[in-house]
Amino acid sequence: MANPLLNNDDIYDDTLKQLLLEVSDLRQEIQRNAFNRLQKYTANYQAGVINRSACNLAHYLALRQFDLRHLQDRLAQAGLSSLGRSEASVLSTLDAVIEVLKRATDKSYLPDGKNPTEYGFNRGLQLLDQHSIELFGPFHEHSKVHVMVTLATETAWNYDLIQALLKNGMTCARINCAHDDAVLWRRMIRNIRRAETETGKICRILMDLAGHKIRTGAIALGSPVRHIKVKKDVCGKIIAAEQLILTTDSTPEPEITDDITALFRVSIPDALHKRLSPGCRLAFIDARQKQRYLLIEQAVSDTQWLVSCNQSSYLMSECELALLEPDKHETDTADKFNLGMFAGEPLEIRLFKNDLLLLTENNAVGTPAEYDESGVLIKPAQIGCTLSSFSTKLTIGQPVWIDDGKLGAIVENISGQGALLRVNQARSGGVSIQSDKGINFPDTDLGLSPLSEKDLIDLDFACTHADLIGFSFVETLADMDYLMSELGKRNATDIPIIAKIETNLAVKNLPDIILGTLGRHSLGIMIARGDLAVELGSARLAEIQEELLWVCEAAHVPVIWATQVLESIAKKGVRSRPEFTDAAMAVRAECVMLNKGPYILDAIAALVNVMIRMQEHQRKKFSRLRALHW
Repeated sequence: MANPLLNNDDIYDDTLKQLLLEVSDLRQEIQRNAFNRLQKYTANYQAGVINRSACNLAHYLALRQFDLRHLQDRLAQAGLSSLGRSEASVLSTLDAVIEVLKRATDKSYLPDGKNPTEYGFNRGLQLLDQHSIELFGPFHEHSKVHVMVTLATETAWNYDLIQALLKNGMTCARINCAHDDAVLWRRMIRNIRRAETETGKICRILMDLAGHKIRTGAIALGSPVRHIKVKKDVCGKIIAAEQLILTTDSTPEPEITDDITALFRVSIPDALHKRLSPGCRLAFIDARQKQRYLLIEQAVSDTQWLVSCNQSSYLMSECELALLEPDKHETDTADKFNLGMFAGEPLEIRLFKNDLLLLTENNAVGTPAEYDESGVLIKPAQIGCTLSSFSTKLTIGQPVWIDDGKLGAIVENISGQGALLRVNQARSGGVSIQSDKGINFPDTDLGLSPLSEKDLIDLDFACTHADLIGFSFVETLADMDYLMSELGKRNATDIPIIAKIETNLAVKNLPDIILGTLGRHSLGIMIARGDLAVELGSARLAEIQEELLWVCEAAHVPVIWATQVLESIAKKGVRSRPEFTDAAMAVRAECVMLNKGPYILDAIAALVNVMIRMQEHQRKKFSRLRALHW
C-alpha cells in the first residue's frame, strides 16, 4: 500500500535516484568488462596504448551484454535521453544521463562545466567521418554517403562510361579480381585516373581479391546446334528477326554497344568474309533439314558482320553456307563455304525438392539425372566442385547451398566420388544448376588458406595500383594477420583493408577482427549480404545487418552496404519499391555499393537522390527531425 505521506514529487525523486544508482553502476561494470576485454589486444597497439575507437567498441560490447529494455523504458518515462544512440560514444552518453540525474536529485550538486554529451557524441561522429574520408575520399557534394560501383569489363575501353560514372556520383570504383585480368584492370584504372583529371572529381579504387570462391564445375555440352529464335506477336506473325555476328576472329574483342556484344558469334573463312556485302544472303540447311537464310546487314568492324535470320532455325556447327549475292537466287550454282565450329549449349540439370545430386570430388563434367523407361532413377544428377578434397571436410547432415542459396541440400552420404546431396530447398518449378555458380558450406571448416595462389598474384598488382584492398571471406583475426603480413612483404602497409563479412564465422568474430586490427591498420567493413543471406538465412540477415552497423559505428569503422542495391534498375532499368526501401536503409552506412549493369547510370542517379533525401531526416540511428511540409 502506498505511503500517504509521500507526494508525487517524492515518488518521482526516488525514481530518479534509483535510476542514477543503476546507470552509475552500469557505467562501472562496463568499464570493468571493457578493460578486461582489451587486455588481450595491447600488443597490437603502439606502446600498448589502446586508441579511442577500440576503447569505445569495447565499452559498447560491454554495454550490449546487458538486457537494457526495462532501463530504457524507465529513462524514457522520466523524460530523459535514452541509451539507444550511444554507439558513437558510450561513456559520454552514460555521463550525460548521469549528469542530468545528479542535477535533478541533488540541489547542491556543482557541475564541472564540461558537457559530456557534446564532447563525446560529436567526437565519436568526427572520428567516423575522418576515417571515412581517409578510406573513400571527400564526401559527395550533397551527401556523406559514398557511392561504389563495380566496374564492367567494357570500362576498360569505354572511357565515356567511366567519365559519366564519376560525373553522376561514383566516388569509389570496385574492380572484382574474380573477373577479367591485369591487362583489362590496367586499362580501367587508366581511364579512372584520366576521368579524375578531366572532371576534377576524386575516385578511390578498390581491388577486391576473389578469395576461395568455391564454384560448380563445367557441364556436359549438348549437340553443337544453335537455336535461332524470332519474335512473334500473339497471332504468330514474325515481328523481329534474331541477329548474330559472323567473324574471322575466333576470340574477338566486343565492340560497338551492349546489344552487339551480347550476340552469338561464330567464325567464317576469311575468303567468305571478303565476299560479303550488305544485302547478300547465306543459304544453309538446318538440323531439321529445312532451308534457311542469313541476311548480311552491315559490317560492325574490320573482322565482323552483323547478320539476321527471320525464320526459326537450328544452325549446325560447320554446316555448308551458299553465298547468294543480291543478284543471285539459286543455291546450286552459288559458291560454297563452311561455317566455323562452335560448341553446343550446356545440358540442363534441373533439380526439385527431394531430388539427389552428386557433388563430385574430381570436378567431373556435370550431367543430368538418368532414368529408365519406367521413370526409376538409374544415376543421380552430378556437378563438379572446383575445390578438391572438399568431401573429406564434410559430415552427413551438414547443409550445402548452391547459386546464392537458390538450391539448398543436406549431405546424405559421402564416398570416394564425392558427396551425395538431398535437395531440401528449391522453388516449385525446380532450379536449373549452371556452371561457375557459388557453393557454400556454412557449417563446414574447410581449412583453407586465407588467400589463394591467385589472390597473392593479384595482390602484387593491387599493391601498385589500388587505393583499397578488398579481403573476401575473412573469418578470423589470424586471417587479417596473414593479409597484413603479405602487404608488409610488398611495402604496402599503408593501403587500407576492406574486410568483407560474408560468413557466419566472420560475424561471430567481428569484434575480435576489429579490435585486433584497429591499432595496426586502416580498416573498413563490407557487409556482403549475398553470401551472408545464404549462410544465415534472410530473416537472420535482416537482424545481423543492423547489428553490424552498430558495432562498426561504435568502432568508428566505415561500412560498405553491398549486394543487390537497386539491382533491378542497374540490370533491367526497372524500378522496384522494395529496393528503394533497402536503398533508404543503406544511407546509414558510409558507402553503398552498386553492381554493374546496362542501366548503371540510372541506378546511380536514383541512389544519390535517395541518399540526399534520407540524410536530411536521419544520421545513423539519430532522427534529425527535418520539418515536414504537409
